[in-house]
Amino acid sequence: MMFQIYPTILLLEDGQKYGGWSFSDSLISVGEVVFNTGMTGYQEVMTDPSYAEQIVLFTYPEIGNTGMNHEDNESVGCFLKGIIAKNICMKANNWRSQISLVQYLIEQKIAHIFGVDTRSLAQYLRNKGVMSGCVSSAELDINILYSKLNASLCMQGLDLVRRVTTSKVYKWSFNSSPSFQYCVSQNNQAIFLNVVVIDFGVKFNILNRLSYHGCNVLVVPATIHYKEILQFCPDGILLSNGPGDPSAVSYAIENVKQLINYDIPLFGICMGHQILALAVGATTFKLKFGHRGLNHPVGLYDNEKVDITSQNHGFAVASNTISESLLTVVSFNLNDNTIAGMVHKYKPLFSVQYHPEASPGPCDSDYLFKHFIYVMQSFKIG
Repeated sequence: MMFQIYPTILLLEDGQKYGGWSFSDSLISVGEVVFNTGMTGYQEVMTDPSYAEQIVLFTYPEIGNTGMNHEDNESVGCFLKGIIAKNICMKANNWRSQISLVQYLIEQKIAHIFGVDTRSLAQYLRNKGVMSGCVSSAELDINILYSKLNASLCMQGLDLVRRVTTSKVYKWSFNSSPSFQYCVSQNNQAIFLNVVVIDFGVKFNILNRLSYHGCNVLVVPATIHYKEILQFCPDGILLSNGPGDPSAVSYAIENVKQLINYDIPLFGICMGHQILALAVGATTFKLKFGHRGLNHPVGLYDNEKVDITSQNHGFAVASNTISESLLTVVSFNLNDNTIAGMVHKYKPLFSVQYHPEASPGPCDSDYLFKHFIYVMQSFKIG
């Protein structure tokens, strides 16, 4: 199938501009421009709610080769504001493909630009820091695009969780073929464990990993009151990933502060890690260009073990605000020494600033789900 292409502009808030092409002539979108260094997983990235209000630059030279399918989506839709690519493959070739990336972009009306020197742009963002940008094929007048950029929201102080969280409580049903799961056998020992997942923008594969290990999974809105959560009698609570500034999600921080008092095992992932840290008195800060990719090393400097992890976050926990009397830092991001994992010294709480569920990415840290189950079982028996 042949597709018509149209001139398109990417304009950054500092005036830097890039020309390229789009498969639509009627799209315009403003968001925070960030880059992802993964070689695979464009579908999972595009459907990850953590990318809400962001325009994602893919540094890999070509995306779209394997098309799109229904099984690999990480949410019910696409929450990002646009994508930037060097090249988009027009002829997807994979036995699982159900629609090409080009068709998906057109049907979902996702702003996009290709033909951009993505390596140059990624280096620019590394040096200058991530910033707002506008992708437009509908309007090429720089002055008009500037006016849209000036009206855009700053990511700091922005609560995006309300935009992506579920509006109702629901029970999760395993939605992926077992043949595509990377664990050999199901852990039936967890079959009577009830896990409540607080949805800050949860990825489907977090729910799948819990289900695959035998847990009964109930997903609740981020805005739910902690007393309602307690009524479900959870054996454990998982604080999910999500978009935006964690310090702006005050209602969730207050909920977690209360839940900590009940000695229910808590496991925080990404945004959940930050919310948990804020609930015990730490603070968070915005990274210059964030961590978004599939090969981020985490571990301790005096330990030979290193996990290669999938990461996607623009905020981190400030290490100088961690209370050493309450928390132990158990891993660092070995690229920049930011906190990657922590454990409470007296409560059954732990969290990580990366994605053990992968999807996309390596499965080095999938054992954390088993550890969560072990902690829940220990407290249930106790």
